[in-house]
Amino acid sequence: MKNLFAFLWKYHFFFLFVLLELFSFFLVVRNSYYQSSVIVSSTNRITGGILNTYSGITDYFSLRKANRILAEENADFYNRLSGAFIATDTNTFFLNDTLYRRQYRYYAAKVISNTTSRRNNYLMINKGKVHGIEREMGVATSGGIVGQVVEVSDYFSRVMSVLNMHSKISVRVKSSGQIGTLIWNGRDYRIGTLIDIPTHSKLNIGDTVVTSGFSHIFPEGIRVGTVQDFRINPGDNFFTADISYFVDYNRIYHVFVIQNLFRKEMNELDANKNHTP
Repeated sequence: MKNLFAFLWKYHFFFLFVLLELFSFFLVVRNSYYQSSVIVSSTNRITGGILNTYSGITDYFSLRKANRILAEENADFYNRLSGAFIATDTNTFFLNDTLYRRQYRYYAAKVISNTTSRRNNYLMINKGKVHGIEREMGVATSGGIVGQVVEVSDYFSRVMSVLNMHSKISVRVKSSGQIGTLIWNGRDYRIGTLIDIPTHSKLNIGDTVVTSGFSHIFPEGIRVGTVQDFRINPGDNFFTADISYFVDYNRIYHVFVIQNLFRKEMNELDANKNHTP
């Protein structure tokens, strides 16, 4: 405390000078309209710049939360689409009737690890058993398909990417309705391979490929990609086409896990079809 008083006494003329300068400045601003307007304008410009910078910084750090909220809102949007429901009676339809049942439910999740450079690529997401996630659920983004859940723990799930040599997804050429199979050649993460399209059907470069809905995993109509090139291999009766994916699999942050509420029932029927007399 003694040192503080000594410091103030030593520089008291300087502090008095600063105080008088501030008081003079106050009198000028108060009594002069022009000076006042200039000062206010300059102050607003400086303050606005500071607030704009602060807003940009806070927006950047809140972007992660905003993305999570957006993914959850998108999942809720997909849950409300008519494609998430199935009509169980083609002669009757009521919006709130039990005859019109939900078939698909969507869960928002975040990708916490991902590979694209291996022959068999996988993702990990931050949702698991406690969130309702099970094996054989489809995974997609708002841009297109991603893969299929293959392993589940309490709080995490492992997803087999479409960039996996074991991945086979039933798809459809949108323009012709022809059914084919999407596989991956293990090379370029931007390009998939479409097989099993009969040569008598019409196929064009630029045709859109979507999910067929036949796998009981993905709903019908989820975007896959466009035909980039196609050919007929020697001795084959089917087209082999290169598909340019809609999704950039090297930049996936948020996904939807898709639950087919009737998958178990459908799989049981498929398992029993070989026993039908």
